[in-house]
Amino acid sequence: MSNESCLLWFCRIAFWEGVSTVILFGIAMPLKYAAGMPAAVTYVGWVHGLLFMLYIGFLALAAVKLSWALKRVAIFFVASLVPLAPFFVERSLRKEAIAR
Repeated sequence: MSNESCLLWFCRIAFWEGVSTVILFGIAMPLKYAAGMPAAVTYVGWVHGLLFMLYIGFLALAAVKLSWALKRVAIFFVASLVPLAPFFVERSLRKEAIAR
């Protein structure tokens, strides 16, 4: 995998991980607790968990392939834990990809 494709894949995954967080917290959890539909969290949570693992995996891959500083990797890792922060990661990565 080239450096550019690694960066673009991480960018895409960051975006979709952010989307899955919004759906999980904004739709699935209210459906579970307000409407008694626990299956919403089961399925959306599974997808969100998969995207989170892909995010962490591609973060590690990009950090190695692109020789990122530990500080940047730490910031992107913390961003994976904060709702909506993956959108800022995606935006930053997209600008970097365009600049290449």
